[in-house]
Amino acid sequence: MTQIIDLSPVHPNSIDSKPIDSNPIDPYPIDPYQIWKGFHWSFFIHVQGLIICLRRFEASLVSNDTSSAQIELATATDLMRASGAAMELAGSFSRQEYEQQVRPSMAPPYLQSDNFSGLMSWEHAVMMQLWKRLRSVFQAMPSDLYPQHQQFVEAYFSLVNAHKAVCQKFGGDAAGSLRFEAGNAVGTLDQFAQIRLQYLDPSHRSVDRCPFHHG
Repeated sequence: MTQIIDLSPVHPNSIDSKPIDSNPIDPYPIDPYQIWKGFHWSFFIHVQGLIICLRRFEASLVSNDTSSAQIELATATDLMRASGAAMELAGSFSRQEYEQQVRPSMAPPYLQSDNFSGLMSWEHAVMMQLWKRLRSVFQAMPSDLYPQHQQFVEAYFSLVNAHKAVCQKFGGDAAGSLRFEAGNAVGTLDQFAQIRLQYLDPSHRSVDRCPFHHG
């Protein structure tokens, strides 16, 4: 069984380590750190499900079971959309709260690493390996699967757009990320997305709807 490693930092003001102060206006205030952490957990759970579905999709095509492949790809599409929704909800607080409470929790002394990133998770590594392997599968899949594949790629676009929106909300359009401080975080996401799109849509069937295509 694969062991899931929690890469989340220990935040000094989280509800795990400090009682929430009473608030006469809102008796149940929500810690931005818990929002960030909780919805990132949700994101990774959906990604784990996505990995399972895409492996089953691949196995179905090897067995020439197009019907099962259709089901797996449709489920993977739903999980891709759900992961995008989780990413969007992870940023549902103010930029000030992010800068004061959330971003510091992803750097020393709360973490040993000074370039913390979701790229460090095992889910990301496994997903990238799987997408690279599926490139030829998507390229040669039966035409009966084209409509569902189109929805799958569009779900990927929605995930990318959600990630970029959160990044931009917290200043990533003008500054780098924790891992790539020298660059532009939103621009880096665009570059990653274009590379990954080559795995998911190698025949460019979705180019007209691609948010990264500029003609």
